[in-house]
Amino acid sequence: MKAYTISKYGKKETLHLNDVPVPQLKDNDVLIEVHAAGLNLLDAKIKSGEFKRILPYRLPLILGHDVAGVVTKIGKNVKKFKLGDEVYSRPADFQIGTFAEFIAVHENDVAYKPKNLTMEEAASVPLVALTAWQALVEKANLKKGQKVFIQAGSGGVGTIAIQLAKHLGATVATTASEKSFPLLKTLGAEVLIDYKTQDFEDVLNDYDAVLNSQDTKTLEKSIHILKAGGKAISISGPPTPEFAKEAGVSWFVKIILTFLSSNIRKKSKKQNVNYAFLFMRADGEQLSKITALIEAGAIKPIVDKVYPFEQINEALAYVESGRAKGKVVVKVK
Repeated sequence: MKAYTISKYGKKETLHLNDVPVPQLKDNDVLIEVHAAGLNLLDAKIKSGEFKRILPYRLPLILGHDVAGVVTKIGKNVKKFKLGDEVYSRPADFQIGTFAEFIAVHENDVAYKPKNLTMEEAASVPLVALTAWQALVEKANLKKGQKVFIQAGSGGVGTIAIQLAKHLGATVATTASEKSFPLLKTLGAEVLIDYKTQDFEDVLNDYDAVLNSQDTKTLEKSIHILKAGGKAISISGPPTPEFAKEAGVSWFVKIILTFLSSNIRKKSKKQNVNYAFLFMRADGEQLSKITALIEAGAIKPIVDKVYPFEQINEALAYVESGRAKGKVVVKVK
């Protein structure tokens, strides 16, 4: 099969098209013929080597964390899916590789594709929607009537998180450029802050939760807008000792992560707020719940551009530019 691979880490490295074997199927795996694959900043960060201590992949590596396609083969223990099913997934870490014609994924990480979405739209959903779900539902336990600040509202995570928070009954504040305001209003954001001309610290106060996707400086400012007992959840770091324990990293990496997050943990404690780092995980059951929300019209994916498979490097460069509104997808089949 055709697949895009990297053979070494580096910010300037590009993905190379190669002929590689079709993945071997384990007993609980389904083989998915890839129709479309979503691109994420995570792909670029892994390519650059930023996560090689946390995710020590073997090279050469096929990147790609989002897939929509059709089941073409099943392992002998698979119960949930059959041949011909249209599905989508965020494959688990160390089983990634959606920038290819086929991928094998554990059935527990797969869900039926929403019936009202195209393959390209569906491929844009899994990673960002699971991130939003695990941040707002699991960690923040967001409730009706609460207030949440979702940074970078026009990004891939932001566009889904705003809709999910609105569905949960929360008041949503977000940052974006003014030209994105009309879109974000339709998604459910009520408090819109132009990051070019306004400081969110001057506008927001007494919030229940923050979903941080920006740098550490922005995270430190964010804890000041939370009420006592509020929750700051960051998907951009710094990782915590709790995460290090869950990830099973080496003692050396644990020490590094403990040091990196010590400052924000101290500041959060002083402000009487809770800080948590989220590195989202694959979860087919949660993805099925998201499917139900999509089919009910509560969540609609926002796709900025669809590139042909042959232009995957251009697509990844566009993701890295930070200009995308919503998600970027490549059409494989």
